[in-house]
Amino acid sequence: MRFVPGLAMLADGPTHFDGDQQAYRRPMRPLLDGLTQLGAKIDYLGQEGFLPFVLTPPDRLVGGEVTIDSSASSQFISGLLLLAARADGPTTIVHSGQHLPSLPHIAMTVEDLRQAGVQVQANLDRCRWSVEGRGSAGTQLPDRVRVEPDLSNAAPFLGAALIGGGQVSVPNWPDRTTQPGGLLPGYLKTMGAKVDMVPDGQGGATCRVTSGEAIHGLGDFDLSPAGEIVPSIAAILVFADGPSRLHGIGHLRGHETNRLKALATEISRIGGQASELDDGLAIEPMPVHSMHEAVMETYADHRMATFAAMIGLKIPGIRVRNIGTTAKTMPDFPGMWKRMLAGEVQG
Repeated sequence: MRFVPGLAMLADGPTHFDGDQQAYRRPMRPLLDGLTQLGAKIDYLGQEGFLPFVLTPPDRLVGGEVTIDSSASSQFISGLLLLAARADGPTTIVHSGQHLPSLPHIAMTVEDLRQAGVQVQANLDRCRWSVEGRGSAGTQLPDRVRVEPDLSNAAPFLGAALIGGGQVSVPNWPDRTTQPGGLLPGYLKTMGAKVDMVPDGQGGATCRVTSGEAIHGLGDFDLSPAGEIVPSIAAILVFADGPSRLHGIGHLRGHETNRLKALATEISRIGGQASELDDGLAIEPMPVHSMHEAVMETYADHRMATFAAMIGLKIPGIRVRNIGTTAKTMPDFPGMWKRMLAGEVQG
């Protein structure tokens, strides 16, 4: 929903965008303001700044300077960068807000554009990106493109090693990546895990995580580069030996659900202690014996479902409502989870 509107700027007529009730709650305004600055006409059919709306493209995409506040999501910048590659002239995109989350996601977009022959200049100090548009010539993809696995999907499994005690390995880990999930091994080390990268001889490795003697709290910790793995990190920190105050993740309130509120609610539901901060989440350690079974809500959010499954590794009797929502990113998460717990080795 934050990338296809840019594609609609190249259409030969208006495009009507709609979604479900959950999509109606996700902000779109910064992206649509940026497209308006590039010549689009936006007619809102409901609440201004949200779905549904009709986008009428300009007769010609000429580029120019675009200034938006992308504090709620890096996707707004990425969507404009991809479109800028098709403009007939140069485009400069400027972020005007005080905070820009998930910078690695923007780095992924820039790298992909460069691999497709598009010239992009990034000035992160000024939150400014310049793209030399290629117009109707479009882009030229390489002959071979290696698609990395979604490393954020590894977080529940690798985190399970810390919570349950033991060792979990994930193959095909790239030796170099701009994905936010690539930061996960370092985070797990900080929490007390032993992490080994075993080269596979094919430009990647197997990431092997072994539990340590204890799970360490993170104290004051900036998670802004990798907000998407916060639910998995939070599940681990519920069982830590010290408090954690996770910062730089206020934008999670605009994800599939308000993840900060959902995490605080579900941790409290099992007898844990967590609260929202202005820009994040505070988690206080509680003895495991003081926590209890519960039916945990998922809020139609795949990350909240895997969070609840992780909690169930330590607290008996945990049940997860609508585990099927994990199919958004992992079609067989329940099967994969059971096979991991059974100690099966996957190729």
